[in-house]
Amino acid sequence: MRITEIGELKTQPGGFKAFIPASFPPTAGFDFSSALLRKNEDAGRLIGKLDGVTRELPDMDYFLLMYLRKDAASSSQIEGTQATMEDAIEADIQPRAKMPPDVDDIQHYIKALHYGLKRVGKDDFPLTLRLIRELHRELIHNARATSRVDPGEFRTEQVWIGGTRRDNARYVPPPVDEMHRALSDLERFINTSDSLPVIIKAGLIHGQFETIHPFKDGNGRTGRMLINFYLWQEHFLEKPVLFLSSYFNRNRQLYYDKLDVYNHGRVEEWVNFFLDGVIEIALEAIETVDKIAALHQKDMAVVQTMGKRAAKSSMRVLTSLYVQPIVSVARVQEWTGFSTRAGAQKLIDRFIEKGILSYKGKAVKYGQLYEYKPYLDIFLAKDRHSNSS
Repeated sequence: MRITEIGELKTQPGGFKAFIPASFPPTAGFDFSSALLRKNEDAGRLIGKLDGVTRELPDMDYFLLMYLRKDAASSSQIEGTQATMEDAIEADIQPRAKMPPDVDDIQHYIKALHYGLKRVGKDDFPLTLRLIRELHRELIHNARATSRVDPGEFRTEQVWIGGTRRDNARYVPPPVDEMHRALSDLERFINTSDSLPVIIKAGLIHGQFETIHPFKDGNGRTGRMLINFYLWQEHFLEKPVLFLSSYFNRNRQLYYDKLDVYNHGRVEEWVNFFLDGVIEIALEAIETVDKIAALHQKDMAVVQTMGKRAAKSSMRVLTSLYVQPIVSVARVQEWTGFSTRAGAQKLIDRFIEKGILSYKGKAVKYGQLYEYKPYLDIFLAKDRHSNSS
């Protein structure tokens, strides 16, 4: 078994043991097996294929928000959030009294992802400690539970994970001074060209970030964002649609276990698990894009049969449904510019008749919502199956 020097537990003045990271990357480098490197090549080919099929969609930006919502929901659920992707979509339309309060976690995660897309994409800003703090600020600022968290600020005190005290914790991250040293190492590692394969390096970045645990809260969510932004920064993806949080969420305990063995120097085990996730999610994303393209073609053909008078407004609504697949009469009225609710309701009724929209829940007189269920199911089917099994 290959052991890499990641760090060691050392007794601290308070009598507890904390993890002290070694210099990173290790001076001896990384020694990966040929089998792992072959798996990395498979992952790279699938990412290339995913990049190709996303270019075939009519406008990937219409569909990108759904990927962001899916990752936001899965990443938040890893940390205990009970709200779902559907709750987050519905909250954008019509917040209800019984909406899970932690839907706010998902909404803040989406906000942070959008912020990162702008910074890494439009602003061409590198993945520095400054950007990591900015992402954390967007994730945490004014969120549901921020009383003990400093948004966008690295921690200034010792924390621990699991247990009731530092001396019985499952894991005690490095003390503050060691944390800052390890963060500087990680920043250099992220932004230094080397011979490491990019996908493997993305996995190492995530593993090392979680080991350092630089914030009081939000470390997992911030660290999972870094994976996609790093692959995007390195031009591995035209659009950032390879979000691994659903894979980590489905395999939550294994995810924690593999991060733990990473700390013990069994780096290849963690990277192997990470690559399995890249392959699984890339295959799913390719399938998702194919299904979106087929559904888009089918429903566009249906809309075109509605006659010239209705086609323009119907096409506008169908296109908007790819961004917001749960809607109200008021939102459809807003999209179409109809002067009356009756006009918007008539268009919705025609979409129901054609099998594009359906009632969300039981039909009610006031506040009825409608969903583009075939489209939602493309994104939710696998995770629904996983959660029920």
